[in-house]
This record gives sequence, structure tokens and C-alpha cells, in this order.
Amino acid sequence: MIHVDDAIRRLLEKDPWLEPYAGEVRMHLDRYNDCRWRLAGDKPISEFANGHHYFGFHRTDTGWVFREWLPGADAAWLTGDFNGWDKYACPLEQIGNGVWEIALEGRDALKHGQFVKLVVGRLGSSFERIPAYMTRCVMDESTYQLCGQIWMPDEPFAWTDGEFYCKQRPESPMIYEAHIGMAQEKDGIGTYREFADDTLPWIKNAGYNTVQLMAIQEHPYYASFGYQVTNFFAPSHRYGTPEDLKYLIDRAHGMGISVLLDVVHSHACPNLGEGLNQQDGTEDQYFLYGGRGWHPAWETRIFDYGKHEVLHFLLSNLKYWQEEFHFDGFRFDGVTSMMYENHGLCAFGSYDSYFSMNTNVDGRVYLMLANELVHGVNEKAMTVAEEMSGFPGMCLPLEYGGVGFDYRLAMGMPDIWIKLVKDMRQVDWDMFYLWHELTSCRPGEMSVGYAESHDQALVGDKSLMFRMADAEMYTGMMKDYHSPSMDRAIDMHKLIRLLTCSLAANGYLNFIGNEFGHPEWVDFPREGNNWSYHYARRQWSLVKSADYKYEWLANFDRAMTWLMNTRRVHCSGPAESLWIDNEKKLLLFARDGMLFAFNMHPTWSQESVFIDTRITGPGEYRVVLSTDAEEFGGQNRIDTQMIYRAGETPFGTGLQVYLPCRTAVVLEKVEA
Repeated sequence: MIHVDDAIRRLLEKDPWLEPYAGEVRMHLDRYNDCRWRLAGDKPISEFANGHHYFGFHRTDTGWVFREWLPGADAAWLTGDFNGWDKYACPLEQIGNGVWEIALEGRDALKHGQFVKLVVGRLGSSFERIPAYMTRCVMDESTYQLCGQIWMPDEPFAWTDGEFYCKQRPESPMIYEAHIGMAQEKDGIGTYREFADDTLPWIKNAGYNTVQLMAIQEHPYYASFGYQVTNFFAPSHRYGTPEDLKYLIDRAHGMGISVLLDVVHSHACPNLGEGLNQQDGTEDQYFLYGGRGWHPAWETRIFDYGKHEVLHFLLSNLKYWQEEFHFDGFRFDGVTSMMYENHGLCAFGSYDSYFSMNTNVDGRVYLMLANELVHGVNEKAMTVAEEMSGFPGMCLPLEYGGVGFDYRLAMGMPDIWIKLVKDMRQVDWDMFYLWHELTSCRPGEMSVGYAESHDQALVGDKSLMFRMADAEMYTGMMKDYHSPSMDRAIDMHKLIRLLTCSLAANGYLNFIGNEFGHPEWVDFPREGNNWSYHYARRQWSLVKSADYKYEWLANFDRAMTWLMNTRRVHCSGPAESLWIDNEKKLLLFARDGMLFAFNMHPTWSQESVFIDTRITGPGEYRVVLSTDAEEFGGQNRIDTQMIYRAGETPFGTGLQVYLPCRTAVVLEKVEA
């Protein structure tokens, strides 16, 4: 339970601008305390979140038992190939509180791999559903709908990650966002094992310590990118079996890589018969009633976070993925939608935007409970909020009046880059604006920066590399090809990523393939593209070829992540500005004892740029990273062997460097 007065005091110390809203903050905390007490009393919230151990299919000493919460049902039956698909041969009994149950005698009454469905009766009619806690679903090729499958192998998966799981967590996350199906080059769908054997070694070598897996929860429409979930406890059948997913996570842990699940609790697929929509025949079993139960932009169902049975389902779902699959945490999708009645479909221009009749208090309370649960199951777990409103306290602990996330995604960063690259000449970029936007963050809250994610790579949009190079990506990526526009695109891809990564507060994220400037967009098979997989894959052969510039970009990204990791840049304090020159497009700053110098001007090279060393001190410095190095596609105009001596000059204590246009250098002091 939260001590409300202490929590509010701590919150206001972090952010005094919240003082006028202290009453509403108190209401949120009181609602959390009340809800948590009614759910678990003085016990850990994890003891409440055990729905997956009670509902669904379970073996007993004498056979099997199956339970389902169907408060609106008049009758229910279990059917499948175990009883010849006789719909009404196996009736369930109502045992109270809307729960229905059936016991099947004999341990062979159900067998691993058999197909099952639930038949629900209401108001004189009956309809088929998939059990809500089904842990395995496959596509019925005759109906193109999902069908439940009994999944209980005789031998449990043999985990080997005991030295990692629940014991380790990266000091600062370097996140590799990935989609299993598109992680391979073939025209088709990749598998969990292909990802484990082929992609994980690339991620490890590329310097990323965390992989964030998209589209894992079962979803019938592949092109939804996994964001229209039907079966919350079932890993997607498209990529293999549950054991294959466990193999992937176990192997990642063996490499020292944490694995986050991109969990979707912000909404649900509206499909009937294969998701939760009208599971018991009523509109508001899991979801809000009427218009409030529908997302106006996504046309999906919205959970009723105020209903205890729904909280039981969602919290149990989080615990299940941690217990059963050893996920190290979650990236929560659509947090903004959960926080507001209008789902964040508005401008957030002041603190008034965060506190008003627009507040979805139940959604906020659920997120607080979810963070408490995840960290209670595994104190080393990591939670990341995809939250674009900038809600204050999102990443503060509950006892500080916060929502409890560890990190938020700095969602404004990619918007800034797309805006600048798309709408403005580079010579007109405002360096003061860029510095402010890339360094602003909530006091005391941690964030993960990124230049682009899957959102910027989708069809209808363009990745940064594709936007800058445009059609020349098809003709100009051979290393012997040069043009002013193509050279600029290569240079700026490196500069944008280095500036974003070095100014990111506490971590960094990259979308699969963007580190080497993967060509084209992401578009999954659909009617509009003749069901092609051409754009739903990663062309690894391009980056592995010595003939293409993709190798340069991958080399640079690897050098950048190595520097960030070895110098523990994201564990240090924020960057400190040394000089900004808007005319020359110079950005100079210090962080973690290193000096960063950027020349963002498209054409104006600087023969002698003075770098103030009052923060890092006098002495000798050397270049530890240059975007102009030959192995990164540069012209080697910066001498990386030179020793720069910082001392007293007419401009102050510092040193001078040659900084060509569209280049950046990082210097550190030479140890005596």
C-alpha cells in the first residue's frame, strides 16, 4: 500500500508544477490503494494474479479440469476432436461467480496436440469461442480462424538460464526491436529457432543487450504487426511452438541478452469467435459498454480496467509470460490510450491536459498494479512505457506517486528527425531547438531515446535512410557510387544516430535492420500488395556484402554501441552543452568525461573548432570515434592518431579540432 501523503510530498519535490493538481493525484493514489486492498489485501499482488493456474486446462491426479469465466452464459460445453466435435456431449457446470467447470476423468481424456473449442449458450442460441486462457492456438485452414490446441508436452522445457533470469539486468538498455516473422530474408515467415540461431548472434555482435520482441501474443491478422491480439496467453503459432520461443529466450539469456515482450493490454481485436469480444455473448464482459468500449482510431475493443475479473485476467497474463517463458520485462504498447478517456487523441500543451474529466483513472490504476506485479515477480524486470503525452510521474516509483515504469520511450525524438528531414533544408535546421528537444526529459524519470522505430518504417512512411536517399537507394548503394545527395544521406544517417544515442538519457533503441539503413519500408502481406512477403523481411545479404554501403553503416553502428557500452554513457549524468553555433550548425557537448563535436552543416567545413574543456579538464585528448573514418564510408579527413592538447587559449581552456561538414568526433582524455 502507498502512504499517500509521503508519496505526494516526494512527487512535488520532483516536479513542483504538479502542486495545483495535488488533489487529483491524491485521488489516483487513493483509488490505487482501495483497488489493491480489495484485490490482495496485505499480500503481494502476485498472489492475486494466478488466473492462469486456475482457468483453462489443467491435469489433475485423475484426469483433467477446465474452467472458464462466462458470467453472461446460460450454458456452456467443451468440444473438440477428443469427443468427435460433438458440441453438446460435454456440458460445463456453473460453480458460482460466473465460473463454469468440467472435469474429464482419465489422464488420456485429453491429449497433447488435440484441438478444442468452447461452445457457449445464451438466450436460446449457441456459438463457438476459444477459451480465454488458451496457451496454444493454430489456424484452422478450412475456416481461416484460430482454433485452440491442447499444449502440454510430457517433458517440460529444460531451461539453462539460471545464472541470468531474475538475476541480471542491463545497467542501461540498448534495445533491439525485432519482429520474428520478418527477421529473415526469405519470402515467408521466419521462425523462433531461425531468430535464435541466426539473428541473436547478429544482435549480440551489434552491441545490443536487450531484444524487444513484437507480435508474440497470438493475432489472426499478420499485417496488424501483432497489435490486434485475440489470444493473450498464446505465443503466435506462425513462428513455431511454445518450446521454440523458450529456446529463443534461453539462448538469448545465454548470450547475456535480456528479452522484453511487446505486450498489448491497451486494446483487443474485435473478432468474434477467436478473441475475447462477446466471449459470453455480452458486450461488456471484458470490455467497456457502448461507445467507450471501442477505440475510435483503431476500431478495437477497450478493456474495462475497473472490473476485478478483467484485472485478474490482465495481471495474470503478465505473470504468465514471466513464469512460463522467462521474459525479462515488457514494453507496454499504447499506454497513452489507457491513460485518457479520449485515448490521447488530442494535443498535450499544458499540465491541464493530464488532469481533467479526460482522465481514465481505472486505466492508470491498472498500470500501477501492473508495474508492482512485474517487479514483484522479478525485481530485476524492466518495464518500458510507450507513452507520448509526457505524463509526469510515469517513470517514478509508486511510493513517489508515480505509475512505476522503469523507462519511457522518448517518442518525440523520431518525430523531430522526420520533421527536419522531410520538411526543412538542412542549412535551416535550428541547433538550439535540436539540443532542447533531444535533452528535455521529466525530472527524475528515465527514458530510452531513438531516432526511429517500427512506426517510422511502415508502409506509408519511410525510414530515415530511405527518406534521405529516396530512389537513389536502388541505384546508389554500391561503394563506388557517389553523388552529393547520396553522400549526404550516408553522412547524416550516422550523425543522426550518434547524436540521438549520445544525448539519450538512459538507453537507446533501434529497429531491426535500421542500423545498416535497410532499404524500403515494412509492409506485411495483404490484399493491397497481392499478399507479398517482399517487404516483410530483412535483406541481410546486403549488409554482409563488401560491395555495398550498408556494411559501412553497420560498422559505424557497432562502433557507436561499443563506445556507449564500454564508457557506460547512459549510466552517467546528462550531457552538458559547451557551445552551439546555429550559423555554422555546430553542437559541442560533454558527457561522461568525453567531448562530442558535431558539424551538421551540409557544406561548410570548419578548419579550427574550439572545444571548451572546462568540464573535462586540461590534458591530452584522442579521438575515440569519428564518423569520417574510412570503414564507415568517410574520407578519413580526421586524424585519429593525433594527440590534442588542451590548455589555456585566448578563448579559454580547451583544444581545437578540424571538423568537416557532416561529421562528428568523440574525444576522451588520454590516461597519464
